[in-house]
Amino acid sequence: MIDFLREEQVKPEIIEGILKFREEHSVTDEMCARIPKPKYLYYGKEIWEEAAVALLCGKNLLLTGPKATGKNVLAENLAAVFARPLFDISFHINTDAASLIGTDTFQNGEVAFREGPVYRCAAEGGFGVLDEINMAKNEALAVLHGILDFRHVIDVPGYDRIALSGATRFIATMNYGYAGTRELNEALASRFVVIAMPQISDAYLNRLLSSQFPKLKEKYAGQFTELFFDIQKKCESGEISTKALDLRGLLDAVTLMEHGLEANCALAMGIVNKSFDPVEQELIRDVIRERIPKKLEREKMFSN
Repeated sequence: MIDFLREEQVKPEIIEGILKFREEHSVTDEMCARIPKPKYLYYGKEIWEEAAVALLCGKNLLLTGPKATGKNVLAENLAAVFARPLFDISFHINTDAASLIGTDTFQNGEVAFREGPVYRCAAEGGFGVLDEINMAKNEALAVLHGILDFRHVIDVPGYDRIALSGATRFIATMNYGYAGTRELNEALASRFVVIAMPQISDAYLNRLLSSQFPKLKEKYAGQFTELFFDIQKKCESGEISTKALDLRGLLDAVTLMEHGLEANCALAMGIVNKSFDPVEQELIRDVIRERIPKKLEREKMFSN
């Protein structure tokens, strides 16, 4: 990952800061298994520099933006670059304080405290990804205030008050406008520095496809890139919903193609069928027909 940052031409002083951080904060053998090995890399020098500097300064990050901007990919990449154990903490309407911090449990004939993911992340010096943080109720998120501000402590009623490890960071992600989301309250938002994630560019998407599928011919990497942006334009104009604008779905479809599935069939599974409206499905198929031949087999797309 450090070599990747050098390839992205991230400033040398930032890379040096990351290496120094890794030297100063070791990881136990038990936690080494939690250091991620990313399947996908995030491309974007400016965002890398903003995120890395914020974490080196001890700040917590809030990544905002629409789908397909790579929020979770960047969060995982950051944990890998900083060599920190990763804790994924998903939020939903029923998330409460006990599910974040921990709760009482009955163990060996007596009451004991079962640590929650936020507690473990704080104690182990991990990077905690607070996924879709604006899905949870504000009352539940209030328990994070002492963790995210200058106090850096977790106060567990009836148990110990623990201080966060100096390596602990929290990276929250959020989308606006999805069902079940709510406004993030000002007290919580003020505890993060915020990065507005940009849409992936055509150059970066082409690089992503080429790096993930080395045998994919350049011609078709370009075609799938253009297809993604054709769908994006349809979404922006309001002709179709954003359900089909699915970067993971596109990558999944190309994976299916690489393993022998015909291109249009794979794209139907990865993109078209993400919409359940027959009229919208037909509109998406029209976009695909403009870029992809009716029968496109693996042998034409991938080199041996």
